[in-house]
Amino acid sequence: MKLKIRSILKLLLLKILYTLLGTVLGAVGLYIYLMTNRPDLHPWHTVELDEEYTLENRGEITSFDDYLTLEKKLFQQLQTEIYNRPSTQPRHRLNRFDGGSLADPSSYPNNWNHSFIMKPDHPRGGVLLLHGLSDSPYSLRAMAKELYEQGYYVLGLRMPGHGTIPSGLVHASWQDMAAAVKLAAKHVSGEIGAQQPLYLFGYSMGAAQAVNYALDALQDDNLRQADAMVLISPAIGVSGVAALAVWQARLAIVPGLEKLAWNSIGPEYDPYKYTSFAVNAGDLMYRLTLEIDSKIAKLHASGETEGFPRTLVLLSLVDATVSTNAVVTHLLDKLDNAGNELVLYDINRDEGLEPFLQNDPITDYRALLKRSRLNFDLSLLTNESPESNRLVMHRRSSSDGAITTEETGLEWPAQVYSLSHVALPFSPTDSIYGPDPESDYGLHIGQLETKGERGVLNVPASERLRLRYNPFYLHMQQQIDDFLDDAPSD
Repeated sequence: MKLKIRSILKLLLLKILYTLLGTVLGAVGLYIYLMTNRPDLHPWHTVELDEEYTLENRGEITSFDDYLTLEKKLFQQLQTEIYNRPSTQPRHRLNRFDGGSLADPSSYPNNWNHSFIMKPDHPRGGVLLLHGLSDSPYSLRAMAKELYEQGYYVLGLRMPGHGTIPSGLVHASWQDMAAAVKLAAKHVSGEIGAQQPLYLFGYSMGAAQAVNYALDALQDDNLRQADAMVLISPAIGVSGVAALAVWQARLAIVPGLEKLAWNSIGPEYDPYKYTSFAVNAGDLMYRLTLEIDSKIAKLHASGETEGFPRTLVLLSLVDATVSTNAVVTHLLDKLDNAGNELVLYDINRDEGLEPFLQNDPITDYRALLKRSRLNFDLSLLTNESPESNRLVMHRRSSSDGAITTEETGLEWPAQVYSLSHVALPFSPTDSIYGPDPESDYGLHIGQLETKGERGVLNVPASERLRLRYNPFYLHMQQQIDDFLDDAPSD
């Protein structure tokens, strides 16, 4: 009898296991079907440009001049492999890779996908600008111009994998980019001399690269430490889903499954940012955050973060791309240096918008206020009252915990309920992303605020609804200027 019961249980268990296995395999099969049933891949998704800076060729590229020479070859290869390639597809005015289209960056007066240098006659210091993931040096172009006019030597670095075609991020690694950052920082330092201050500006992934550089400089005397850093929407914490998605990309080597290398395959209408997003890009960002966590935990435990650069962090309290909370818990809380500051942009608290909120992010801010002590100054730009669109700034000092409020002269624009991850570095007059472009030349994505029937336009509605500019840009720029003026220099 016992043997019979055991046999029945064994059969039942096997049936359950087979059912679970079948369910999993069915789900995987359905997922692969859905992923491969997306838009077709184009040459800019499949061609690999090999004239790119990597860890493997850094022995040959020993100066930033070498880097620029290689970059020139890379863009020549881009022209040959993509723009000069015969196409069977009809040309499109919004395709970045159709020569002469509205989105073709090479048809603009200046192609800001390249690394750039702005050099005054007598630099008062040097600034290295690091753009975000899938982005280009264009994202910090306005800040570069402002800093140059103030007398700074400015280098906007195009990091490996960026500014060319989306497939550049299929094979790039965060280590490739980190090596390029070190090369560029050494160049800026050499141009300005040891007596002038060196500043690092980073946006999103570029901010994470700046932090990684500063952590390495604490342990490597061959790296010059930055005197101060400005981090905009820093990608210090990202979703752990990226750790699993890499397995999807590994299946892409199987013939017929090439689309699995992509999280999204979109129309490439933006001249300075990839719309298609490679799975590897998310994975390298995730691995960079793990590297930062490991380094900072080790240095914090040994009390070595006192030498970390004085840091200003600016970000929106709501951010669909990075974790705002991680900036505090994974970075600022673990720094023992003085003079750090966190500036947060609240959502629009107009009483007419409040009923439509899914989750109120103010709880994270209130949790910070409840702390008995903060090791950084904290500021929040928020509505003066629910009945007003005017903004005030609440400040909490790290020295005595005192909270003050000051007028800003700012107001929320009509119909804007929050900033976004992609908004902060761009002014309202930005030629591409601003609603009031300073130039009539080219494509004005920021002016695409339209309503109508779905499925008509070839730019996804989610992209059109996302704020692409910072209405408080000039105020942010002033905060950065004040921070740099107060930053210690050698």
